[in-house]
Amino acid sequence: MTEFFMGLGLSYEMAWGLSTICGILLIAFPLMLGVAMIIYADRKIWAAMALRKGPNVVGPLGLLQSFADGLKVFLQETIIPTAANKGLFLIAPIITFTVALLAWAVIPFNSGAVLADINVGLLYVLAISSLGVYGVVIAGWSSNSKYPFFSAMRASAQMISYEVSIGFILICVVLWAGTFNLNDIVKAQQSHVWIINGFVANPLLFPMWVMFLISGMAETARAPFDLTEAESELVAGYQTEYSSMAFALYWLGEYANVLLMCALNAVLFWGGYLPPLDIPVLYLVPGFVWLLLKILFFFFIFSWVKATVPRYRYDQLMRLGWKIFLPTSLLFVVLVSGYLMATGHFA
Repeated sequence: MTEFFMGLGLSYEMAWGLSTICGILLIAFPLMLGVAMIIYADRKIWAAMALRKGPNVVGPLGLLQSFADGLKVFLQETIIPTAANKGLFLIAPIITFTVALLAWAVIPFNSGAVLADINVGLLYVLAISSLGVYGVVIAGWSSNSKYPFFSAMRASAQMISYEVSIGFILICVVLWAGTFNLNDIVKAQQSHVWIINGFVANPLLFPMWVMFLISGMAETARAPFDLTEAESELVAGYQTEYSSMAFALYWLGEYANVLLMCALNAVLFWGGYLPPLDIPVLYLVPGFVWLLLKILFFFFIFSWVKATVPRYRYDQLMRLGWKIFLPTSLLFVVLVSGYLMATGHFA
């Protein structure tokens, strides 16, 4: 795209700047539209599993329900508690929403189709996703209310706990792929086991994918790990005092993070933009279509779990993270590195 703008007579700096802005908009606009439609899909899946219809009034088949909800919150009054720290109160949802978008910069949608093809893409995702906890903690503290504050402390402990095991899980992927670049990680999964594209077919990495999927649900506070907004004791969690667009930013950020976790499942373990099998005819389908189908598949799993699995207690949540996932992921780091050393993978 930079060459295109340079062909119009612009300098390299101007062409690079315009191409970067266009790349950001090409990711941000479809992502926002996708978040709106995925909220609709989420509600329809829950309804189907509860033998209800779900949204079916606004627009054909209820497809415009999310946009109607967005218009409703946009027109609502923004209420700021009198005793709240107004500056931090308003900046917290902006942090959460912005961080949720920034991580998409390194997700490869096709071979070479990535906004920032950096060598440390996976580290970038870890760093950016870790910043999300600040939006939650700042919201809980600045609200000057005990329920949001309790929820913020609970959320920070939950997110940090599962980031530890996610880190060790990703070490296994990096060891096998030999790179932190997400595009190269996808390419390393081609014909990984026979004609199967994806690390998930590897007996040593399949358990890591299962743990990553569950940890992703905990990291994004999805059911059965939605302890940050448990209705019985925390009202609505750290979002209790928020209204209007500030509340909507948290809602959008949460679903953008869920889609990000679905994309990471596809990119790190299921071949990303590669077809499921290394068969020439399957490569006729564009890579971004395969990635989209995989993201939708994982989102269905997220929604399915939320509709069917009861909420964990907080002690069960912490026990799973620290006493099961952490030692298991550490064990598999040893097993994977030992296997790769024994087979001369690093030679």
